[in-house]
Amino acid sequence: MRGVYSTTTSRSVRASPRAVYDALLDPQAVSRWRVPEGMSAHVHEFDAREGGRFRVSLTYASGSAQGKSGEHTDTYSGRFVRLVPDEQVVEELAFETDDPELGATMTMTTTLRAHDGRTEVVLVHDGVPDAVAPADNETGTRMALDNLARLVEGR
Repeated sequence: MRGVYSTTTSRSVRASPRAVYDALLDPQAVSRWRVPEGMSAHVHEFDAREGGRFRVSLTYASGSAQGKSGEHTDTYSGRFVRLVPDEQVVEELAFETDDPELGATMTMTTTLRAHDGRTEVVLVHDGVPDAVAPADNETGTRMALDNLARLVEGR
C-alpha cells in the first residue's frame, strides 16, 4: 500500500444532538443518509453497540461506474469502537476488496456539538488509502452530511 491520509468535514444541522446521534445508529436511517448521489445503500448487518459489527454496500446507479468491491459496488464492514450518547461515534472500517491499495482499515469519528439550537457534525476520516481520491472522499462525505441534514431536519 502506498499511503494513507486524513480528512475533516463538518456540517451544521437544525436538529438536536440526540436526533443526529439516533440517525447515526439507526440502520434504516443510515441506508438513507450515508450514501452519495448516484448510489443506493443496503445495510447487511448493523449491531449498534461498542464492539458491534456492521456491513454496508453502496451500489452505483450507473452501470459504467467501477466499484471498489465489485463491478458496481463498494462494500465496507467494520465495528463500532466507541459510542458516547449524543456526542460521538467512532467506527473502524475497511472496504471489502482484493486490491491491497484499497484495503486499509480506516477510522471514522463523528463528533456532535450543540451550538445555538443546532448541532455541528464533525466527521474525521483517518487512514483513508491513497487509492481513494481525496476529492472523491470529500464529495461523498459532503453528500452524506447533506443527506443527514435533510433527514434529521425533516425535509
